Amino acid sequence: MPINILMPALSPTMTEGNLAKWLKKEGDAVKAGDVLAEIETDKATMEVEAVDEGTLAKILVPGGAQGVKVNDVIAVLIEEGEDASAISAAPTTKTAPAPTAAPAAPPAKAEAAPAAKPAATPAAAGGRVIASPLAKRIAEQQSIDLSSIKGSGPNGRIVKADLEGAPKGGAKPAPAAAAAKAPSAAPAIPGAAQFGEPEFELIPHTSMRKTIARRLQESKQFVPHFYLTVDCEIDKLLKLREEVNAASPKDGPGAYKVSVNDFVVKASAVALKQVPAANASWSDDGVKMYKSADISVAVAIPGGLITPILRHADRKRITELSVEMKDLAGRAKQGKLKPEDYTGGSFSVSNLGMFGIKSFSAVINPPQACILAVGAGEERAVVKNGQLTVANVMSCTLSVDHRAVDGAIGAEFLAAFKRLIEQPLAMLV
Repeated sequence: MPINILMPALSPTMTEGNLAKWLKKEGDAVKAGDVLAEIETDKATMEVEAVDEGTLAKILVPGGAQGVKVNDVIAVLIEEGEDASAISAAPTTKTAPAPTAAPAAPPAKAEAAPAAKPAATPAAAGGRVIASPLAKRIAEQQSIDLSSIKGSGPNGRIVKADLEGAPKGGAKPAPAAAAAKAPSAAPAIPGAAQFGEPEFELIPHTSMRKTIARRLQESKQFVPHFYLTVDCEIDKLLKLREEVNAASPKDGPGAYKVSVNDFVVKASAVALKQVPAANASWSDDGVKMYKSADISVAVAIPGGLITPILRHADRKRITELSVEMKDLAGRAKQGKLKPEDYTGGSFSVSNLGMFGIKSFSAVINPPQACILAVGAGEERAVVKNGQLTVANVMSCTLSVDHRAVDGAIGAEFLAAFKRLIEQPLAMLV
């Protein structure tokens, strides 16, 4: 009996995904555990594995398709002895469970996923031609008939490259009524974009980029942010960091290299334990007061941002946090995080100090109520006991959801955080 293969939900927030490419083709034998396709979710690119055996009889959603809804049928599998023609007979009564997924490294470029080649011209029902805005403009300027062009983009979309070598002068004339109203064409100016929008290449949104855009827009629209900033002297922290790293084995499984960000994460977690009212989030039913300090750390990855979580960070040694963070960041950049690695968290840290950013204000990561934005440590003139001196100073800004955390609580948290950063031994005992 034919088996429907459905678009799986590969993360808790996924409602649709992009089918990057098929790794099996129609007619291929399939065993349980075989990788069928790569699917781009809102978090990473995942390999989808088969859970049934049989033959891949029909691919219903081509590689390169975007915005495929969860639970849509993407392909049909037939069992041994069945005829592929049976799948067009009517409804399939057996449906494959949602395929399992194993993380895979994201493709280096969005163009790496092979696009489906159309069987004929890209004209859809009703004569509509699917083409990029740039391709349409070039076709209009060079009188190219798009209906005769085969597109190489997703779902047969015509792109600029498809117009190279295309016969010119074949565009259909405009209707008489329209031609009567149209002004005479302006002469083409070399290098100019006809005084309109500059030439561009349209990069389709990934599921991750759509999710980031939606969540951050909702955060700025519905979460009442306020911001608090402190300057922390980090000379003692830098000295302690050197001593801790000097004690590390040179190589092997026990080796480590603690960063300033590891101390920031540890200080944030300990400060949340000292000021538990800041370890909270807003919900319609009440304020959630978290019992563990689970720190989400922002990691930049190709095409977006993800926040893997260091759970119970207050209970872990600084060296443990360092090793765990390096593992999470490495797997994040390879697209190999599991949903449990980035789902949840009670507080976020975003550090742009390595890029030389002095200070910034981060957007809150809902449903959390706080995110700490960390700038670069730099030498600044400071006054101590009436004397001007130089110290390494790091500016940190706390973005706070005023619905869940009041100003005094945010200030109390930052004061605790500052004490721990400036007296770092206190967070190691």
